[in-house]
Order: sequence, then structure tokens, then C-alpha cells
Amino acid sequence: MTFFSLILALVLEQLRPLPARGWTVRGVRGVVEGVRARFDAASAAQGRVAWLLLVPTAAFASAFGFWLLWEMHPALAFLFNVVVLYLCIGFRHDTRFFSAIHMALRLGEPEGARSLLEDWRGTRHDGASANEIARLAIEEALVVSHRRLFGVMFWFVLLPGPSGAVMYRLAGLLAEEWGGRDAGAAGFGRFARGAREAIEWLPVRITAIVFSIMGNFEDAIYCWRSQAVLWPERSSAILIASGGGALGVRLGMPVHEAGELLDRPEMGLGSEAGVDHMQNTVSLLWRALLVCLFLLFLLAVAGWAGR
Repeated sequence: MTFFSLILALVLEQLRPLPARGWTVRGVRGVVEGVRARFDAASAAQGRVAWLLLVPTAAFASAFGFWLLWEMHPALAFLFNVVVLYLCIGFRHDTRFFSAIHMALRLGEPEGARSLLEDWRGTRHDGASANEIARLAIEEALVVSHRRLFGVMFWFVLLPGPSGAVMYRLAGLLAEEWGGRDAGAAGFGRFARGAREAIEWLPVRITAIVFSIMGNFEDAIYCWRSQAVLWPERSSAILIASGGGALGVRLGMPVHEAGELLDRPEMGLGSEAGVDHMQNTVSLLWRALLVCLFLLFLLAVAGWAGR
């Protein structure tokens, strides 16, 4: 059931992706902000209580709903899995942005590509060159492919029903909403950020290993081990370093962001990021997805054979 739920949810998400600001996203964000408004937004302890109130409750509710529907009929539980997983995956929305930026750069329209990148990342990049835009787009694609797809898949397979996918996506949303750049490290969002790093510890390394196998393995592992420690957020660092090494492209480095030149360490190895590397990134992500699905298929076959 898990494998076919995942396949059907992925097909639905490709055919009819949910809008980034659709009613489901607005509803969840409204609940998240409502909970924050009821607590002391300056207190780290209150942030911990709010996180523990939301995430385990949502995960348990989805697991309990799955169990109830299974008791009624397995087909209902299967549909519940598909629907919840479909709501949790947001891969297609990000690939649309990446493809549009790729096309704009290939057509020699850096201004259009820059505007798309700003809409995607939610930050200004005035003065960014075409290579810088490509570099930032590749970095974003490597990170969001994990957080919108591979990480969701990992926890969906590991926990009962769709509870893992719900827990993972909600924990990520709380880290973004409560622990973003505007929130102090000692404030309300510190626990949310730390919880996401803990939840990410294993799946992000599995994704990085898959990236490495699908590309230049030796360079990917070297960049992962030597460069990831230089980046402020460890989970993103592992994905960007291993992805850059696998693709043979230099990522990181200083970028124009929010009206200033932001200094960042160099990640990856190889040549300057460009349009061709963006196409290679698409190929890497799809190969990684196919390998993960194939491994899940083998696990499903082994489970059926063992009955």
C-alpha cells in the first residue's frame, strides 16, 4: 500500500500541483500563526510548548484517522494515504520555478530569470549575474527537492499511515515560520529550528548519498566531508555540498541578496554554474527519484514475498 500510495500521489502532484498559496496552505499557515499569537512570541520555552502541541498532535491524528479508515475498509485507508501525501508533497511547484528560470537564462533574459528567482526564494537579488542566478537556482533546487519530496518520502515510509509525512512537513513549516531570519536564535523559533535539524539528520544524509551515487561520487563525498561544516545550516550544507560535488559545479560563494553582497563559503567543485548545469541538476534529481522508487519497490516485493 505504501509504494502505490506514493506513486499515485506523485502522479497527481505532477498532473495537478497544489498552488503555493492555495486554500490548504493558507489554512495551515493560519493555524500556525494563530497558535503563535496565543503564546509569548519572545519565549523559547513557549515556542517549545507550541511545537509540541502542534506537531505530535497532527501526526497522531493522521495515524489515528488512517487506522479508523483501515478498520472500515483498506481502500479508504489507501485513499486517505494518497490524499494526505498529495497535500504534503510540493515538488512540482518548485520545479516549475526552476524550469522557468532555466528557460529565461537559455533565452538570454537574465532580468526575467532574476524576477522568477526572487519570487521563488522570497529575497531580492539586485545585481545578480546570469551565473549567480543559475548558482542560486541550483542550490534552491537541491534543498527543496529534499524538503518537498525525498524527506517526505522517507518519513512517510517509516511511520504508520501518512503520519510521517505530516510530521515532517509541519515541522519544516514551523521552522520556516517561527525560526526564520527575523526570529532570534534564543526566541520563539529556536526549538522549531532545532527540531527540524534533528528530524532531518538521517533523511538528509540518505538524500546526499543518493545524489553522490547518481553523480560524481568521490567529489560529492569529498565536498560533503570538507565543506558542509562551513555552512551555517547543516542540513542545507550537506545537500548543497554533495549536490555540487556530484554535478561538478561550484556553488555557494558571495551573492547579491537583499541589497548587499552576502559572503558565503564555496561549495562543490568544478566550473562556474551555468545553464547546462541547471539541466544536469534536473537529470540528477529525476535519477535520484527513480532510484528511491526502485528501492521502495524492492522493499514492497520483499514484504509481499515474506507473507
